[in-house]
Amino acid sequence: METKANVTQTPNPFDPAALRLDQSFADTVGVTKLLTTVPVRKPNRQEFVRVHPGPSYRLTPVGIIEVKEDREVYLVPRDVALALPPQVAREVVPVTLFTAINRQGTLFLWPVKLPRPDGRQLEWHRSAAEGAERAMKQWLRVTANMSLGAYEMTSAIGELAEPAWLDYPLQEILRIAFRDRIVDSLDHPLVRRLQGIV
Repeated sequence: METKANVTQTPNPFDPAALRLDQSFADTVGVTKLLTTVPVRKPNRQEFVRVHPGPSYRLTPVGIIEVKEDREVYLVPRDVALALPPQVAREVVPVTLFTAINRQGTLFLWPVKLPRPDGRQLEWHRSAAEGAERAMKQWLRVTANMSLGAYEMTSAIGELAEPAWLDYPLQEILRIAFRDRIVDSLDHPLVRRLQGIV
């Protein structure tokens, strides 16, 4: 009686299941992601974000100037803000800067405007602050609703993994985010520009 020899099949090197990397592969290969750019912006309407829950990863109140036509945000230190000429000082907006991250691992600073000096707060700013607080505990999408006059929040339905925060202190994050955009003197080009001085 003839018996069939046990034949072991070699795996197909082109099998898609064997080729596909796990999404966390970059975390396992011993590389360190370097932080070289930190955008200062609101969350995009289609991205889920988280906010760092640590108090040392937010700064409030801090003054910024938004240059809308250039889509740039400048940081204004307290001493400079107090000495600015009135027409420029009016452009300084007090905000809380929250350290945030999206699902792609992009770290950014989210500026949320604070109440006005009279204590009134626009619904846009109140709802953004609420969104930032909620995003400390769960993944959220924060979307502007023009007819509502506020931001709407949508929480993720799936069980999304906790964010992988980069090990950088807030001081370093601020330095990277505002390295070319800090109003550090009364002769700064932005101060001159806002006064109409060429």
